[in-house]
Amino acid sequence: MGTGVDKAFLSLGSKPIVAWSLLAFEACADVDRIILVVKNKEQALAAKSVGQMFGISKLRDITPGGGKRQDSVMCGMAKVDPETRLIVVHDAARPCVTPELISETLRCAKRNGCGVAACRIWDTVKHVERGTTVDHTLDRTKLWAVQTPQAFSADLLKRAYKAVFEQKATVTDEAGAVELIGEPVRLVEWTRPNIKITTVEDMPLAAVAMKLN
Repeated sequence: MGTGVDKAFLSLGSKPIVAWSLLAFEACADVDRIILVVKNKEQALAAKSVGQMFGISKLRDITPGGGKRQDSVMCGMAKVDPETRLIVVHDAARPCVTPELISETLRCAKRNGCGVAACRIWDTVKHVERGTTVDHTLDRTKLWAVQTPQAFSADLLKRAYKAVFEQKATVTDEAGAVELIGEPVRLVEWTRPNIKITTVEDMPLAAVAMKLN
């Protein structure tokens, strides 16, 4: 982002980016507890203040993460109560998440073991082997963009990340970990805006998208 501040704590409208996701999970009747994974101990203090400021009563723990997404998810899972049956993972960088989408992924996970938010890709997608020369065009009718939240049975997600650790594999999301152990991943189609804030230019787009949700 080039701001010198972790993007999760930048202001989006009247709230820090992370607060929008926390409020969505707080409002979701299907969520019992929230564990927030942050970069370091200093951010944990800032996150605690955000939780108190916006009345996030379900926030049970704030813990530092790791160098990779998979490390941070495993740090969060280590704080999960043993009796937990379903786990849903979400990027704070997606502030447009709604309680309805969270519930949809959890319902799918309850039925099928997992439920991953996703949308169909409508653009033509080119495969480039190297440089900027197109190698071939992919069949977009079979392509989906995977998002978060991603919900799973606790047992399935724990088995998946155990395999990631043992195989020293790198995955970019929880669905990839589940694919690693050969289990099917079920997508939950979501057509409403669910933008991931990656660059400064994404901020105004997210602000507009949140008005549409």
